[in-house]
Amino acid sequence: MDRAQKEQVVDELGQIFESSGVVVVAHYEGMTVAQMQDLRSRMREAGGSVRVAKNRLAKIALEGKPCASIADYLTGMTVLTYSEDPVAAAKVADKYAKDNEKFVILGGSMGDSALDVAGVKAVAAMPSRDELIASIVGCIGAPASNIAGAIGAPASNIAGILSTLEDREAA
Repeated sequence: MDRAQKEQVVDELGQIFESSGVVVVAHYEGMTVAQMQDLRSRMREAGGSVRVAKNRLAKIALEGKPCASIADYLTGMTVLTYSEDPVAAAKVADKYAKDNEKFVILGGSMGDSALDVAGVKAVAAMPSRDELIASIVGCIGAPASNIAGAIGAPASNIAGILSTLEDREAA
């Protein structure tokens, strides 16, 4: 890798560290190519990405970034999982670590906050952005449907009474 390629990798990693809602650092020593492809596909489905980079270049990219404290985790064979959604990458990484003992979470960052292993697990336990939006919409929509039901109820009650009266007269 020549100097220009290294500078490009540092720039790409810098953008990842700045724009990602969460970055999880993990060891992947001993994982097969198929296992790594499985991790990548799971992360892609959740809206995240996986990146393997040289630790030295990642540490250079971290300089001056809010999440610079995760540089301590960059030792050995490390992989970065990240997503714009502040929860997606942590959820996928935590679930994958439970399924595969060779994938070991070291820590990560969420914005300018450094996370240890327990912090990554806590973030993974949080509801995702889509789940939060769905619950908010449900809370907003519930009163409206109750009002519509209350307004429509008298009309249906009247219709039921009228049909009962018609049935009685016919009999």
